[in-house]
Amino acid sequence: MIREDLGRLNYEAAWAIQKERLDQRIAGEIPDTALFVEHDPVYTVGRRRGAADNVLAPAGVPVVQVERGGDVTWHGPGQIVVYPIVALPEERRDIHAHLKNLEEAAIRTCRGYGLDAVRDERNTGAWVGGRKICSIGVAVRRWVTWHGLALNVAPDLSYFQRINPCGFGAGIMTSMAEELGEDPPQAEVADRLFEHLNAVLG
Repeated sequence: MIREDLGRLNYEAAWAIQKERLDQRIAGEIPDTALFVEHDPVYTVGRRRGAADNVLAPAGVPVVQVERGGDVTWHGPGQIVVYPIVALPEERRDIHAHLKNLEEAAIRTCRGYGLDAVRDERNTGAWVGGRKICSIGVAVRRWVTWHGLALNVAPDLSYFQRINPCGFGAGIMTSMAEELGEDPPQAEVADRLFEHLNAVLG
């Protein structure tokens, strides 16, 4: 899997790149690719029934309906968003297993910083002390995955107060900075996350 860093980018621009890479991967023109991006503030709404009702007061932040599974979440500065564009071979065509692999990469990344990250068998994502530190939602077209995960490194968690993130109250969300008491270096976290994604998806 190769890594493509998009830097800081608004959601629509990154979404367009995702779709382009998805088509290229389906056509066999590129290898599996992990798009890394930091978004301008945006709320995205997944396909879960009633998800739009969990957007409470966006206060000028764009709200975008997307193809991934799941509910509403926020993306923005201080958060690492990764879109793995991965062709699932026949023996790995299990979406739940793919979600667990994404969870595993986030969990390993957090544990590398001394955080006791775990999975919740009832809810996707990575969790620390009963709070969600990484949100996950994917879509699949012709057994190629897109969309992905959002790891809260050091974001402004107050943005989650304007929604019911993933259908929960805003207090469910946490970050690496919140748990550690200091901001970990975001570029380093991204490097480690890519290493773990390569290990579990490769």
